[in-house]
Parts: sequence; C-alpha cells; structure tokens
Amino acid sequence: MRNLLTKAGLFGSMSVAFGSMWWSQQKTESDPVTPNPASNSADASPASLYELKLVQVLFRHGARTPLKSIPDVIEAQWVPTLLEAPPHTHINYVVTDLEGGPRPPAPVEDSYRTKILTGGTFPGQLTTVGMQQLYELGERLRKRYIEEIPFLSPTFVPTEVYVRSTNIVRTIESAKCLIAGLFQQKQKDVVSILTTEAESEILYPNYHGCQLLKLLIGPRWAELSTLPGIAADLQSILSALGIAAHQHVDFILIRDDMVARETHGLPVPPALSSWRDTVEERAVDMICHLYEPGKREVLQLSVGALLHMLLDNMEKKLEDSSAEASRKLFLYSAHDTTLIPCLMALEIFDVKWPPYAADVTLELHQNRRTGDAFVKVSYAGQDQLIPGCSGVYCPLQEFKQVLSAYSLSSDLYRSRCNSTGRTD
Repeated sequence: MRNLLTKAGLFGSMSVAFGSMWWSQQKTESDPVTPNPASNSADASPASLYELKLVQVLFRHGARTPLKSIPDVIEAQWVPTLLEAPPHTHINYVVTDLEGGPRPPAPVEDSYRTKILTGGTFPGQLTTVGMQQLYELGERLRKRYIEEIPFLSPTFVPTEVYVRSTNIVRTIESAKCLIAGLFQQKQKDVVSILTTEAESEILYPNYHGCQLLKLLIGPRWAELSTLPGIAADLQSILSALGIAAHQHVDFILIRDDMVARETHGLPVPPALSSWRDTVEERAVDMICHLYEPGKREVLQLSVGALLHMLLDNMEKKLEDSSAEASRKLFLYSAHDTTLIPCLMALEIFDVKWPPYAADVTLELHQNRRTGDAFVKVSYAGQDQLIPGCSGVYCPLQEFKQVLSAYSLSSDLYRSRCNSTGRTD
C-alpha cells in the first residue's frame, strides 16, 4: 500500500484527522470517487430474483469550512454567506439522544466554536455547497428507492426511516439535507435525528471512549515523523509555502484546507497547487499507516462496533419479529474517518480520500424463490464485489464471514477498549 510515512504536528493533525480523544475530526475532498465497480460477470442471477428488504446508508457529511487553516500562507475568507441554507433543504426536525431525550452535550462541536476562521465563521461548519451535496445524495437515493424501486414511501414516515448522526452540527445538518432531497421536503411527522454522547460514539474511531485504541494509535502517530519519504516531502512543501518550522503542520491538515478552498472556489497558494498530487498521496499514506489495514486490531476497535450494528440490523430485519419490523432505511451521518476504516475492513478501499458526501450503502435482499439472504454493497453509487464474496449479491453468511475479523458486539467492544492487552 505504497510508502506509509510523514512528519510534524502529530497531535495537531490527530485532532484534524479524527474525532474523539483529541475531540476533533475528518478531512476532505472535491474530486470524484473512482471506486472499483463490480464486474457484471460477478453475478449471473438477475436482480429481479431478489426482493429488497432493508437499506443502510453510511455517508460522509458535505463540504465544510476547514478544521484549521494552513499557517503562514494567504488565508481564505470564510465568510458567513458561505453557510446560508438553501430553502429546499429545510425540513421540520429535532435532535435527540438515542432514546429520544434531550440532545447530549457536544464537546467536539464546542471545541470548534472556541476558534474563528478568517472571514468570521467557525471551523468545521457545513457550507451551502455541502448542503447541496447532501440534498443531491438524497435525490439519488430517491431515484433508486422511490422512483425506480417502489421501496420507500414518497413522504417521510418515521416508522420506515431511522436517522442517526454524530453529535456534530455538520453531520446533523447533512442528515437533514439528505432527508430533504430524499423526500422532497414531504413529511408526515417531525424527523428525529438521533445522537449519543461523545464517550460512547461508535460512528467514528473513538480515541476518547476507547482507551486501547488510544494506546495503539499514539505510537503510530509518533512513528510518522521517523518514516522516510513523508518527512522529506513535508519539509519540501513547508519550505515552498514559507511555513515556519515551529508550526504544527502535516499532510492531513494541508489537504483539509486545500480541498476546502478548492471546493468553494477560494484562492489556493500557487506553490501548493504544484504539490497537490503529493499532498493527496501523503495524506492517504498517513491514514493507511495509522489504521494499518494489514492487522485487524486497530480496524476492529475503530469500526468493529459499527459493523456489528449494521449486521445486527440485518438479522433483526430477517427475523421480522421486532417492534421495528416496518423499518426499511437506516441513515448514518458520519465522517471520512468513518468511511475509510469501513472500506478497509471490506477490502474495497481505493487508496483515495473519500469525497464530501461519499456513501457506503448496504442493501439486504432475499431470494424470491429460496428465501436466502444476500447483501449488496455500493460505494459512491457503484456496486462492489467484496473479496470473500461469491458475487455482487453476497450470501449473508459469506458477508458475515468477511466482517467476522472486525465486527465486535457492544459488550466485547467495551471490554476490549478497557483492556490494555493486544490480541495480535
């Protein structure tokens, strides 16, 4: 997986890259995804043989203001007019905890609001561009699950649709915009967007809530500055940009600001433009080194509880005996640092940073003749042939086997997080 190397500002970039122990999160991208679409020959059975039972969509928020500006370079003007919500993205919604009670405290969001970017806005805020991106994702889902396949009601029905978000304003607003696009602002009831407290969040790698993950990741950040290649490239780009040596800057931070500027048509330092491809490559190298997809433990602790929840939703749907048997759609509004380890666990990570509004969609189908269950995975709208699966329509047991190395029940996740030993 290419050279895995880097430099400088470890914990500054950790807070830019992630979201919990250092109370922060995600990255960026404006380029289109080029996933590995599944070959048509991978599945001989026509889709008409399968009945769609459940859809789960895990998606990244839309375009936003940067989490931190690159120091010592010409600053972009992040003015409030960039955050205006288009009228067609408005819906009637409420944010609650997972049980429907008051919204929990939001320390990650609070940390953003202690700083102000040049122009007067806070870091990490969803922009008008980002709102439109999620609205358009909702429209794409509408086309598939309402217009092409009469699966969902054309109006939002709370018994059909479950919406959960990380407790951060940009992901909450992204979920709202997706719902607006999916149901064209038509709703029979208030949309509840569920969140949880930061310590127990499983929709991103939780370095604050999972002590073992924090212990495993910390040394890997420390290693980055000693690895050849990234460190040398970083010194070269810092020199080209005229950034002082004492500034805590790394490729993830540089990429975050660079892509945010590009997406919103704001000026990018000319010296940075010539380094664009290197910035993209090295930022991905960093994230690959941190998650270490060749070993299971970091990925397991990063997204194991989330993967287990997705599998559990499928099992409950097939049992059709729960109080939520009418549930057809689960929406999870999250981050790039959620999608990347999930894609790695599925072995479909294309070594490119997930763009704003990228989605991983899991469809649960049943064979109309045999009753057997199958899972179909898509990334950014492209069907994926999962390694270990015999076809695009992956038998559920095969899919569970693929994820068995990473999936963790909530009890096992908590037990592992509180331990200090390693399993591999």
